[in-house]
Amino acid sequence: MSLYWIDFNLYLASLGLSMSTIGLIATVSSVAGALIAFPASSASDRVGRRMVIGGGAAASLVALVGLVASDALPVIVLAAALFAAGSAAMQVVAAPYMTEHSEASHRNELFAMQFAIQSFTSIVAAVLGGVVAGLIAMALGMDPAGSGTYRIILVIMALLTAAGLATVGLLSDDRPRTLLRARLRQLGEPAAFPRDPRRSRAPLGINIRDRALFAKLLFPGLLISIGAGQVIPFLNLFVQAKFGLNLASLNAVFALTSLGTLAAILYQPRLARRYGQITSVVLVQGASIPFLVVLGFSPVLWMVIAAMAVRNSLMNAGNPIFNAFAMERVSPVERATLSAAMSVLWQVGWVIGGLWYAYLQATLGFEAGYNVSFVTMIILYTAGTALSWTWFHRFDRRVPESRAAA
Repeated sequence: MSLYWIDFNLYLASLGLSMSTIGLIATVSSVAGALIAFPASSASDRVGRRMVIGGGAAASLVALVGLVASDALPVIVLAAALFAAGSAAMQVVAAPYMTEHSEASHRNELFAMQFAIQSFTSIVAAVLGGVVAGLIAMALGMDPAGSGTYRIILVIMALLTAAGLATVGLLSDDRPRTLLRARLRQLGEPAAFPRDPRRSRAPLGINIRDRALFAKLLFPGLLISIGAGQVIPFLNLFVQAKFGLNLASLNAVFALTSLGTLAAILYQPRLARRYGQITSVVLVQGASIPFLVVLGFSPVLWMVIAAMAVRNSLMNAGNPIFNAFAMERVSPVERATLSAAMSVLWQVGWVIGGLWYAYLQATLGFEAGYNVSFVTMIILYTAGTALSWTWFHRFDRRVPESRAAA
């Protein structure tokens, strides 16, 4: 998946598609991810989180095969939408699965480690993906900067996704009937046993007991996703067009940013233990905002690379801690719904941001369009971070009290 997010838009550009068309493809993908979120959360309550993870991986694999087989625009749109749907399904159930298989005392570390592993694979993908594909392309007599090289990357992605799908069987079986049988054996049959608290008869599997809490947990992320959606998916195009980097150099830049993210994420649980979950999240997100200014408006390549690395590190470092915080604030039956809602609103934000990006590129052109996008992104990031602090920092004050009581 790291290869997909790094190179897919570049592949579309190599096919000769316009910036606005690429933006619309990204928007369709975001819509697909949003539409699958609640059905995936409901399905995970019925058949288990593991089954949904496997289904999402299988859908992503089918999408990659379609992209390798054809470069026709309708196929690209459908395959991109299917890939986004598969990715969203896995993302929706990941946080509930980890919460249900961990203790609160090490949950921050677990969420941070999972996110750090994703960052590490991004480094490997960025460093090796472009290099390996370029070498294969040259060996086959193909243009290293042509669409054929990116199609080789798609083949590599399909092979890796197939290998990833094979590892899903290593996860613990969490089908509700399997869990129920295990609990009954522990109690001694035929003991009366309550209905699985993770199961629900609510319409579409949507469970919300405290709507105000849900709104507060979701709204800051929506603002940030709208800001991110108009810049982050197209950041590779921005850097390539502004500074004329080739594929290997561009992938090296994104490897550097992922390396910084890896370090920041691994350090974030220490900040959370010292200052509290929300305070640590607000600290790193707030510190990232000045680097957005440098990233968007500096004409110097090394400054842009440094700003990209620092911004990416700080902004993403708080995500796993906030996800752990959010999962702990709601009941087990609400976790999949909250995770789905977070995924949906993130995709909705990227839809809005992608449409705004496409409109700006079509009307203002490359430089002016990106200038407006970066300004909007800075404003929305600032507002989202401020709201997180306003609504949730009081929970951090309870941490020393609970420790003293313990």
